[in-house]
Amino acid sequence: MGKSRVLVLGATGYIGKYIAKASAQLGHPTFILVRPATLDSSKKELLNSFTAAGITILHGDIGDKESIVAALKQVDVVISALGMPQLLDQLNLIKAIKEVGHIKRFLPSEFGTDVERVSKIKAIQSVFHPKVEIRNAIREAGIPYTFVSSNGFIAYCASFFFKENLQVPPSDKVTIFGDGNVKAIFVAEDDVGLATIKAIDDPRTLNKQLVIRPKTNILSLNEVVELFEKKIGHNLEKNYIPASVIRAQLDELPFPDVIFPAFAFSVFVNGDNLFELGPEDVQATELYPDLEFTTFSSALDTIV
Repeated sequence: MGKSRVLVLGATGYIGKYIAKASAQLGHPTFILVRPATLDSSKKELLNSFTAAGITILHGDIGDKESIVAALKQVDVVISALGMPQLLDQLNLIKAIKEVGHIKRFLPSEFGTDVERVSKIKAIQSVFHPKVEIRNAIREAGIPYTFVSSNGFIAYCASFFFKENLQVPPSDKVTIFGDGNVKAIFVAEDDVGLATIKAIDDPRTLNKQLVIRPKTNILSLNEVVELFEKKIGHNLEKNYIPASVIRAQLDELPFPDVIFPAFAFSVFVNGDNLFELGPEDVQATELYPDLEFTTFSSALDTIV
């Protein structure tokens, strides 16, 4: 049997582009669904890079059943990396997958922490409720799935810790949430793409959650900052935001301003990344020992 044919939705988004390119890199016939408006947008260069990688661009929209069904008929596996505003649009996708009947794996838009184990914080729940609804709809429809818990993206997180422009080292200050000692998990975006694609044809990940937890990247914010200080050769001024201050923001800030403090509280105060694994969880590092996960330390070498 040949490689599964893969359709990626949300391929022009943050993590979607890594997934689409990993699919092509690992030899899968790869398709992306792009809205016509995107073709004339600032993402033209990205679309050209997809074409250069051998990825087929299909025109359509998740809200257009005809274009979705037409795309599904060309593939075996569907991966959604749609952003927050489109999460519930995946209900249309689930109906279409059920209708065509031959899709052998669906990976919905997740790529964070486990949405069913996260802290019961109102702001977090409002963000994650659509993802939980999609999980339930997939199970109810009997569609074969894999959920991906990929935790924090290294480059994306570093942009908050240090400097918005990742090509420039930080000045002399860094923000640390809580006491900085709570461990979190960080994964390079390229590695998220590769691990995700390795899972799509793997029977061990069928109807399971793939958890990406490189041991070298289970770090506290204090450890992350220490790594950076060693790279740049001097200490940074640390601005600690106490857990009590972040917790108060959860009650005071309006939506959507409350989202970032809620995630900071969840990950760096409650430690929601490091939940206990259960029988429905499989670890990428154990399944794919050949995949050399980028360490946080080596990722920082590209920034300094």
